[in-house]
Amino acid sequence: MKARTPGRLLSALACAGACVLAVATAATVSRLSVSYEPPAVSLVRADGKSVSFPRELDDGRPVLLNFIFTTCSSVCPLTSRTLEEFQLKLGPEATKLHMMSISIDPEQDTPARLREYARKFHAGPEWHYYTGTVAASIAAQKAFDVYRGEKMSHTPVTLMRSAPGKPWLRIEGFVTPDELVDDYQKLLASP
Repeated sequence: MKARTPGRLLSALACAGACVLAVATAATVSRLSVSYEPPAVSLVRADGKSVSFPRELDDGRPVLLNFIFTTCSSVCPLTSRTLEEFQLKLGPEATKLHMMSISIDPEQDTPARLREYARKFHAGPEWHYYTGTVAASIAAQKAFDVYRGEKMSHTPVTLMRSAPGKPWLRIEGFVTPDELVDDYQKLLASP
């Protein structure tokens, strides 16, 4: 028991630090229009199918993208709950949107764990979860400027794009489901 105590203490401190970061970040939300070039990597969807990341992004539909890990106890559950409510508020419109959540902890986040996580947040049929190799996950994170070196340092970032070739709306910080619906509708309405 004593040998595991330092590990538990470190985990508790990391969790507490992430919670403090989440609260501090919640006070500010920023929105930027940004262009990104997705890396040519393969990811594994929660259904076990290996897919091309660029092709998943460019299926012709608007895309909402974020990065999560299933054992996260701060940022990820908050953003996932927001996305759950966002898809509910969109109603039938949600079927026209491709939601993508990519694991930043692919060594732990197997397709089975991602399916369980998706059920927990009532992910609709258009909300897909992805894992893959560590290298593929890091490449995707770096391409979208969310790589922070290790999973406990990640911050809430939601990315949306209205169509292939269009710029991304980068939302940093915690938004409400209503704000996210408003951002999405504005994005679709812009030329």
